[in-house]
Amino acid sequence: MEYVDAPGIAQGRLEKRRYQSAIASGCLRENTLVILPTGLGKTAVALLVVAEILRRGRKVLMLAPTKPLVDQHSEYFSSMLTEARVGMVNGQMQPAKRKTVVEGSDLVVSTPQSVSNDLDNGVYGLGGFGLVIYDEAHRGTGNYDYVNVARYVPGDAVSMGMTASPGSDLKKIEEVCGNLGLTRIDVRSDDDPDVSPYVHDTYVNRIVVNLPKDLTDISALLRQMLYQDFGDLSAMHLTNPNWPASKKHMLTVQRTLQTRLQGGEKSVTVFRGLSLTSMCIKLLYAIELAETQGMSPLRTFLTKVSESGEDPKGPKADRELVKREEYRRIWQIMDSSDVEHPKVSRIMSLVSRVLNSGESPRILVFAQYRETCDILVEKLSHVENARVTKLIGQANGGLKQREQIEMLDGFRSGDFNVVVSTSVGEEGLDITSTNAVIFYEPVSSEIRTIQRRGRTGRKNDGEVYVLIAAGTMDEAVEDASRKREALMRQRLETLSRDLRRKRPADKTQTDIYGY
Repeated sequence: MEYVDAPGIAQGRLEKRRYQSAIASGCLRENTLVILPTGLGKTAVALLVVAEILRRGRKVLMLAPTKPLVDQHSEYFSSMLTEARVGMVNGQMQPAKRKTVVEGSDLVVSTPQSVSNDLDNGVYGLGGFGLVIYDEAHRGTGNYDYVNVARYVPGDAVSMGMTASPGSDLKKIEEVCGNLGLTRIDVRSDDDPDVSPYVHDTYVNRIVVNLPKDLTDISALLRQMLYQDFGDLSAMHLTNPNWPASKKHMLTVQRTLQTRLQGGEKSVTVFRGLSLTSMCIKLLYAIELAETQGMSPLRTFLTKVSESGEDPKGPKADRELVKREEYRRIWQIMDSSDVEHPKVSRIMSLVSRVLNSGESPRILVFAQYRETCDILVEKLSHVENARVTKLIGQANGGLKQREQIEMLDGFRSGDFNVVVSTSVGEEGLDITSTNAVIFYEPVSSEIRTIQRRGRTGRKNDGEVYVLIAAGTMDEAVEDASRKREALMRQRLETLSRDLRRKRPADKTQTDIYGY
């Protein structure tokens, strides 16, 4: 194996890869959005660019969306840069302390909120910086703090964005580039000749399960209620006849009605429409829980509905729901049933098989909801040889960032070999080389699907398992994700070809590391 030999980078540490060097060279010539599949070294590309900017005597700011990711980057650059002073900034520091760190460091790694606030308050400026890096750059839309920081970047500084999955919406990609001052896009895929030698195979396995009768009966009752309420909304001419009874549709109707109410219209149509819309949203959520999550999460949700519905001062929609005959029948089924979703037992079998298939296997299980995570942790803890933990976000009594970091360290060191994670485990974090990733349910977002799948197949071949409940909204979500991902790849390929035609020199000129 050949290693990069460059000023400021530790000897014998960074494997020499032609595509990484070529991308880095392009980033130094022009502000660039780097789109590179997960596991192929976006951070290594950033290291090459950082080392060159530091060699020129300029400072570097690297922004990442979460503190665990900031800690990860800080540790990586501290170990890979031989002469640079690497400083970390976060919101737990006082502004004066952050100023001291920024002024005393060659490379500053931070969450964007802290830097954005400090720049607005004049705590320090970016005058001495020659490079700003935006990790997970697809976040750079709307009012996200990346956008504000970009306004303070000096005109002579280099800007660099990094992402594995920018999404299928070209307008959003253009917005990210405009917001962050990026004028060039470098897109690489697994199939590119200079990338493919470093790509490991990831095998995606689709596993279909059938719902037990109790859950199908509950789903049918919920849908019966939904169609009745949606029909009432349609009869009031409040719905779009070309749209199904989806959450997106209901939220659109709700926003329209709220606008009418705020405009002073206090009609029966507006009030009844809002009540029906609220019931439809709750019923759609209950259907999702019944079909894709299982009895326990559904019972927890409907318990809350019942409590508010039995309160004389509770929401009118809840008070109406709990009086309906279908709702009572749903509770009769739940009270007499001890079934759980068949996905749970299937995941237990998968985990057991993977744990017994090789040396020191590691498994990452993704689930949408925390309660499902709790159920899986409890069940998987009974699987032989499984050392299970969970990774969840900070909100509502979740894991503090320090606890997240400690858990990930335990996974890397082998203290745990199974992690059950919500979406917090999807983005950016180096969750070592996992043997298998299991989706408890598919997700409609192509960005999240790619990020989940990218947690395996990084250093060796990996397996991905996606669990689908037959005849449920799982199938619709899976189909939506597949179409969006195909559209994203098609649009990025087109964009990449267009950019290459405009910049033929990118492929031929010698880069900064001598290829």
